Amino acid sequence: MFRSLKAVASHSPALSAAMRRSSSVLVAVCQLTSTDDTEANLYVCKELIERAKTRRAEMVFLPESFDYIACSEVSAKLAEPLDGPRMTSYRQLAKDNDIWLSLGGFHEKGPHDESRRIYISHVIVNNLGTIVATYRKSHLFEGNIKNKFNVKESDWVIPGKEVVEPVHTPAGKVGLEICYDIRFPEMSLLLAGQGADILTFPSAFTIPTGLAHWEVLLRARAIETQCYVVAAAQTGKHNEIRQTFGHAMVVDPWGAVVAQCHEGTDLCLAQIDHKYIDEVRHQIPVHRNRRHDLYSEIKRNCVS
Repeated sequence: MFRSLKAVASHSPALSAAMRRSSSVLVAVCQLTSTDDTEANLYVCKELIERAKTRRAEMVFLPESFDYIACSEVSAKLAEPLDGPRMTSYRQLAKDNDIWLSLGGFHEKGPHDESRRIYISHVIVNNLGTIVATYRKSHLFEGNIKNKFNVKESDWVIPGKEVVEPVHTPAGKVGLEICYDIRFPEMSLLLAGQGADILTFPSAFTIPTGLAHWEVLLRARAIETQCYVVAAAQTGKHNEIRQTFGHAMVVDPWGAVVAQCHEGTDLCLAQIDHKYIDEVRHQIPVHRNRRHDLYSEIKRNCVS
């Protein structure tokens, strides 16, 4: 039932057509508790990837900061380039297991003139271990909740400058986003308009915002774009000052949660059903009904 699709077709329109003919593809969505021990994190990811392979998943989704979570002062020092040994290890895992990986938030070393800041990069690796797409996080989290947290991600992260077109994968066309991007529906609508079947939000949500907003936002993005939403997540206590919400999940194009991880390190499995995507979009054709003539451009001064 689950065919192995080789990477040579990764950028071919024939790949998308092939996936539509097979209709349903199994994906694995992961949840873990990264620390500043990069080797220990790699081992956990390896176990999750191998578990997913034994369950016959075609693609595995890892969360933001799967490689490590450290305090901001240390984070830049631990970062590596995409051609460094750490990413090479994850690429080898994809090749060894003959599986595609969504590496949802790699700490990528910044340019030479940025000693304190890095990129958070969502990297897609095919089953041959080749990087086929990289998106750098563009919306950087800023939040100040009294007695909870005060974060300004731009202090240590360089914002990305472009949206990456959806990537052809065995699971379908995947739109790449990261965590805080979920609060900006314009980006999701753009990716859906470019043909995305799946939107990804690998995340490390805080507990206060996760309790209030996580599932609501994921379901909203799925409903308004009529895409599957895949959200791998960090969970638990990473160090003395950092805890994350977890609840990695998959939401279908109707807005139903179809898979969700248990507490702690875990993975959940979900079928990406392309016939169902077509069915939902036929039933309520929001893409056809959208009034671009009324709001084709959202002015910056609409909301202050």
